[in-house]
Parts: sequence; structure tokens; C-alpha cells
Amino acid sequence: MSAPGDPEIAFRRLAREDLPTLGAWLAQPHVARWWHHETTPDALERDFGASVRGEEPGEDLVVLVDGVAVGLVQRSFLRDYPPYRDELVAAGVDVPDGAVTLDYLLGDPARTGHGLGTRVVAEAVRRAWAELPGASAVVVPVPVGNTASRRVLEKAGLRRVADADLEPDNPADPPQHAVYRADRPRE
Repeated sequence: MSAPGDPEIAFRRLAREDLPTLGAWLAQPHVARWWHHETTPDALERDFGASVRGEEPGEDLVVLVDGVAVGLVQRSFLRDYPPYRDELVAAGVDVPDGAVTLDYLLGDPARTGHGLGTRVVAEAVRRAWAELPGASAVVVPVPVGNTASRRVLEKAGLRRVADADLEPDNPADPPQHAVYRADRPRE
């Protein structure tokens, strides 16, 4: 929950008209370093078009802060992406039935380093429990070199539960990942 005076964080589904903004965010050096994503209109359509059309089991959610689009959260059940789930399991990561994974970015570098990322991730986890009744845990692998992202996860309440060699998003990175997890709170 937010404190008085904190900006309101909301999420909405990625729409076709968001693709140019998403491309600009993905091109920002602080995002491109870790997402390593093509930003041409064709690449954005290839990689996000199915989500925009509702044909993808995962969700691409635009992060809104006080109504302004500032980033993206991807949320999906790992069971819906068997190769990714199987890679985690093969690396020795405990992936419970109902595990959800997240990925996230803040597109504007001026919005980073002030705690907003932590608030976004904490809200994404809270909403996973509220909106996905079958979600048992949130499991998030992060390259060990991405110190900022690891700190965000820790400050948002996830705990480091494993280290695993996984295919990095950026081929320049080594395979070492820290795996973070939050379990559904007991009622």
C-alpha cells in the first residue's frame, strides 16, 4: 500500500499505440543493457503483437504513475512457457505449480534510483496475489551483474533462493543468475 503523498501506481494492458513508446524505452541505455531487445517497428510487432491482440498467455502491462506511462511489467505463469520453466528446473530452481514470473523496466532514466522500481515490483507482486488466485509464488531470475534489479527485488520483499546458470537475454552476459522468490501469503 502507498503512503499519503506517494504517487499512484496502476497497470493496464499494453496496446498497439504503446509500441512506439515501448520501443523508445527499450532503446534507453539503462534498459537496453539488460533487455537487449530490437526496437524496430517490425521487431516490436513480432515480439509484442500477440500480447496486444490477446493471443499470448502472459501479460504485458504498462506501468502508470499518476496516470503517466513510465514502464512495463511482464507477468506470466511459468507453466505457460514450458521451455523457460524447464530451463529453471534443469538449473536446480524449485518451481512450484502455480509459479508466476515477472520482468520489468522503467523507461525514463530520471525515474530510476529513487525507489519507484521497488514500489512497482511490490505492487506487481501484491496484484499477482489479488488477481491470479492460482498463483502460489513469484519466481524472478536476474543476471547477477544487474545489481540494481537485485536490490529492487530485495527491497520489494523477495528473497534470494537460488543461483542458476540460465541463458542470458544479452549474449554478452555470463549465464549466472540470482533467483528471487516470494510465496503467496498465508491467509
